[in-house]
Amino acid sequence: MEWVDGGETARFAVTVRRNNSLTSSGRLLVFGFIFAVPVGIALGFALLHGAWPLLPFAGAEALGLCLAYRYLERHAGDYECVTVEQERLIVEVRDGARSARHEFSRYWARLMVTDDGRDCRLALRSHGREIELGRHLDACGRRRLARDLGRELAAT
Repeated sequence: MEWVDGGETARFAVTVRRNNSLTSSGRLLVFGFIFAVPVGIALGFALLHGAWPLLPFAGAEALGLCLAYRYLERHAGDYECVTVEQERLIVEVRDGARSARHEFSRYWARLMVTDDGRDCRLALRSHGREIELGRHLDACGRRRLARDLGRELAAT
């Protein structure tokens, strides 16, 4: 999570990103290794011992790994950016290939917090629209975002 100084126009700005501990090439290297080991073992047993029934299972595992890698790569750049300006509250969301920008009146927007002690859910609501916030944060991070954003929305 980045807490960003909004400069002259924004009073408050926060950007929440996924935790990507590996680069794209690092993920490819790890998935390549995880892919090569079981497929290599299955091929070895099929060629040396005639255990060809192992190949469909190794292929299914490889397909599952490829789908997981594709999902991770597609969502590696996901983020949420919340900006509070003078009279506007702007939420920018990137989810995979989709990007959306939502603008609310700062004075009409309400921060809805549902906290059951273990988990915390945040949503902004205004004029019948609701958008969930903090998808990439744990419960502690959502509470912190709720505290800071709530303080900023309450300030006039």
